[in-house]
Amino acid sequence: MAKKQSRRTFLKTLLGGTLAVFGLGSGGYFYAREIEPILLDIQTHVIAHSLIPAQLDGIRIILFSDTHIGFQYTLERLNTLARKINNQRPDIIIFSGDLMDEPNKYESAQAIVPILKGLDAPLGKYAIYGNHDHGGYGTKLYKTLMDASGFTTLVNENVAVTRNGQSIYLAGIDDAMLGKPDIESSVKNIPQGAYKILLSHAPDLADDASRFGFHLQLSGHSHGGQIKIPFFGALVKPPFAEKYHEGFYTIAGDDPLTLYVNRGLGTTRLPFRFMSKPELTVFTLKKSSE
Repeated sequence: MAKKQSRRTFLKTLLGGTLAVFGLGSGGYFYAREIEPILLDIQTHVIAHSLIPAQLDGIRIILFSDTHIGFQYTLERLNTLARKINNQRPDIIIFSGDLMDEPNKYESAQAIVPILKGLDAPLGKYAIYGNHDHGGYGTKLYKTLMDASGFTTLVNENVAVTRNGQSIYLAGIDDAMLGKPDIESSVKNIPQGAYKILLSHAPDLADDASRFGFHLQLSGHSHGGQIKIPFFGALVKPPFAEKYHEGFYTIAGDDPLTLYVNRGLGTTRLPFRFMSKPELTVFTLKKSSE
C-alpha cells in the first residue's frame, strides 16, 4: 500500500497553501475564493480496449467526486450539477467519495437524497467511500443516503454491468485513510478475460491495483491539488494522493493499468481553488481491435 503522509506534513502544506493564496493579491484572492470554486470543467475522454464487449461499445460513464457539501459546496450547486449530469445522458454514473465535509455536523443531509435520486443512468449508479464519508461518524449515514438515492455502494466487492448479455465489471474498494480497502476481495469471481474497472477514492493505490488485472482505475480525493502555483504545481497533496493527483497515468505491467484522477467539485480545509477547476468527467468506452 502507498506510504501515508504524516498529519504534521499535510498541515504544514495546507498552511503553505493558505499563504500562497494570500500572496496572489486581492484580485487573485477573490478569484480563488469566489470564482474558480463555482466553475465547472467538463472533461470528455474515450477509453478504448479490446476487452470492452461489443454490446457495451459506446456507453458513457460519468465520474463525479469530492463535493464536500457543507464546507463551501451547497445544495443549490449540487442541484445544478445534477441537471448537467443528466444532460450528458450517461449510461453509468459513479461517485468516488467525500459527499459531505463533516457528516455529523451537516444538518441538511436528507435534502441530498432527492437531488441524487433524480440522476438517471440506465446501467446503474455506483458509489464508494471517501475518508470524509467515514469521518465524523458518517459511515452509516453515507450508506443510508446513497441507498435512498438509488446508488449501489461498493465496499471491497464488484458488480457486473450487463447489456444484451455482455458485461464489464466494476469493483469498488473501501477508503485507504479511514476504511479497510481490500483489493483482492474486490476481484473475487470476476471471470477471466473480463474488462475490469476499479473505483478507489485514493489514487495512490493504483500501484497495488495494477497487480490484480484491472484495466482502468477511477479515483478522486486529490482535488487536483486544489491550489496550484505556476512552476511549483500542486501545493496540497493529501495522504494517498501524493503520487497521482490529476488526470491520466499509466501504471506499467504485463497489462498496463490506466488511472484517471478526477479533481473533484468541492473544497475542504481551505475555501479556495486556484488553477484546479472543479471537474465532471465523461468517459466513452470503445471496443478496440487490439
